[in-house]
Formats: sequence, C-alpha cells, structure tokens
Amino acid sequence: MRNLYILGLAMLLLLSGCAPKFDQETEVVQDSDKKAEKAIIPRYNISDSYYKAVIPYKTGKARGIVSAYINNRLDIDEFETGLMRIAQDSYPSDKYFFQEGQYLEKDTVQDWLKRKRTDAQQKAYEVAVAKDKKNPKPLPNEGLNPIFDTSNEDPGYEAAMKKSPIYVGAIAEQNYLIKNNEDKLEVGGIVIGIGINSHHYYNLPDSMGGYPRDVEISDADIEREGKKAAEEIINRIRTKKEYASIRDIPIVVALFKQEAASSVAPGNFIMKAKVDANSSKIGKWETINEKYYFFPSNEAKNNYPDDALMVQNFSDAIAEFFPNFTAVVGRGFYKDEELKELTLTIPMQFYGKAEVIGFTQYVTGLIMEHFDNYISLQVYIESESGAESVIVRDAGESEPIVHVYN
Repeated sequence: MRNLYILGLAMLLLLSGCAPKFDQETEVVQDSDKKAEKAIIPRYNISDSYYKAVIPYKTGKARGIVSAYINNRLDIDEFETGLMRIAQDSYPSDKYFFQEGQYLEKDTVQDWLKRKRTDAQQKAYEVAVAKDKKNPKPLPNEGLNPIFDTSNEDPGYEAAMKKSPIYVGAIAEQNYLIKNNEDKLEVGGIVIGIGINSHHYYNLPDSMGGYPRDVEISDADIEREGKKAAEEIINRIRTKKEYASIRDIPIVVALFKQEAASSVAPGNFIMKAKVDANSSKIGKWETINEKYYFFPSNEAKNNYPDDALMVQNFSDAIAEFFPNFTAVVGRGFYKDEELKELTLTIPMQFYGKAEVIGFTQYVTGLIMEHFDNYISLQVYIESESGAESVIVRDAGESEPIVHVYN
C-alpha cells in the first residue's frame, strides 16, 4: 500500500487542483558555515502546502536515523511530513525554503537515543573504545533514555526493564531558510521533532524465557518524558559550542507519539512549543489534536460512527455492481476532531483496460455522491498487477482529477 501511496502522491503533485506557481528560477547565495555557496530556488511550487527545496539539495547530517529507529513504517513518513505541516505555523512556505537538518550529526543523534550510562558503565565504555582503533574518541554520556543497571542474571531483570523503557525513539531536525536583506539565503528557523515510543519492545535472556515482550507506555509518561527530552535537547543546542552559529535562530520543538509496530495507522504529533532566538527556555506547550484512523475498524466506528458509515456505504455501493470486489480500505486524518483527509484503496481483479476505465468512471461518480467536498480525498484503484488508476479531489474542489495508468 505504501508504494501505491507514494505513486499516487506523485500524481497528486502533478495533477493537483491547487494552481502551481511558475516563479522565475532564482539563483542566490547561501550562507553556510560562513562560506558562500551558490544555490538555486526552483521556479515551480506545487502549492502553498509545500516548501520549495533549495538546489543543490543537501541531505541531512543525521540522514537515515529516523528510518532506522522507528518501528512502524507508516510513522516514518508521517514524522517527516507532519513536521513540515507544523513548521507552516511559524515558517510560512511563501517566505521560507526547506532544507534537511545540517547541524545535528548522525553519531550525536545516535548517542542521544541510547540509555544514560552509569559511571561504571561509562568507564567500561571508554576502556572498550580506547582498545578499538576505529573509534577516535569516546562519546559523552548523553543518552536521553533511562539508566538500566541490572545484569541478565539478576532475578529483577524483567521488573527493571518494565520500569525503565526506551522512551525517546527518534530525533529529527529540519532547517527553514529565508532571504536576508542582502538577498542571501540563511537559516531563519529550525524544527526539532522528538518521537516518543508508545510501546517498549524487549527480549528476556534465553534463560528467562527469551520471547519478545511488549510494554505499553501511558500517555502521561509519553508527555512527561517527551517534555524532559525536549528541554535537554534545546539546552544542548543553545549551550554547546558546535551549535554557536544557530544560537540566535528560533526553534520549534514537537513531540510525536509513535504507534505500535503492528499498527495499520501512523502515529501523530501531540504537542509543540517555541523557543525564542538566544533563549534556551521552551515556551508554553500547545496541544496538537491530530490522529489517524483506519477504515474499517472498531476504533473508527466507535469514535466517528458517521464517517465509518460513510466509508462503508461507499464500499457497499461498489460491491452492489462489481461481484469481484472485496472491500475498501483506507485511513482518515483528523485535526481538531474533524476529518480533513481521507485516503482509500480499492483492490480489484480486472480482465482488461476497458474494465479499469469503466470501473474508475463508476467510482468517480460514487465519490461525488458519498463524500462532501470539504474532505481532501485520494482514491487508489489497484489490482494484482499494481496501480490501475487514481482519483484525487482537493478540499473545496467540486470535481476530482482522474488518471488511468497506461
């Protein structure tokens, strides 16, 4: 489904009802670590919902960390794109340009995602590093997760593991560039995302039963540990000499609640706060009321019965005339308790291109009949051969855009 979603998103970018902006391609100078580098601002902007990315595109210093540390594949995309959505409130896309994080190094983030070490553990670690010629020097003891100081032989191992879960599961940095008075690009804002686990997975030693364990982390613990990690990260960015060049840059920090590894819907951002330039104090935390629901599911039916019925009626209308159809599946994105975006996938068995065209035409008519246009809607029709067609209707548009793949 994820590959289909990406393919459909590509079509959405090309066919979106939002009028693309064909500004002139602009050549500018980008200030980077006090070095002037030539950069290009693309002339094409998909919509105001997206940021232009400066060319040449710079990959993040901690690239790959998010995908390596997040358990749920759906969370990976939402973590990154959700941060961009949050950034819009402070760094509007008509003035700022996107760039992956250029300040938090990969080794640094990896170390922050580890457990804090006891003095004895730190000493043992430094001795081990000294023996390994590949490691130039030991990293400081800056793990953001709780100390775990119980050997495998200790009968309290499992109890200690339950009391000391891995809370902080991911850290992401995004930079937002702006033109200064000299018409040069410089960093105008930073966003830091902190992914907090909602489940702690671990294995006991073989001698103790060995099979995987799953401890659910409460919302209260997620919020507490997320805020604590945010305070520490901001303090380090503001006080460490390697980040001196960005001390006068405002920062937005956001907490992301990661879903269980087996979840069919991604996690969601729960809180955000601002940090003023030249300050290490985090401002008032704001609750973010966002959540994804899978359709069909008991959770969606219980929380949003009208929307669940709307999707079910749409699915039933298809099944009435197409006996080889199974069911519509999808997910809805809710913000402030209101359905904002609905993504549906329709699996079908087809026996020719004419049938694909006819089915797509019929589904398009049902979309007009069953879904109000305040919902941003993407419908992907697929078969065993892959993507067959895509139907996209942006919120506020009266008619969808339809594409049948060759």
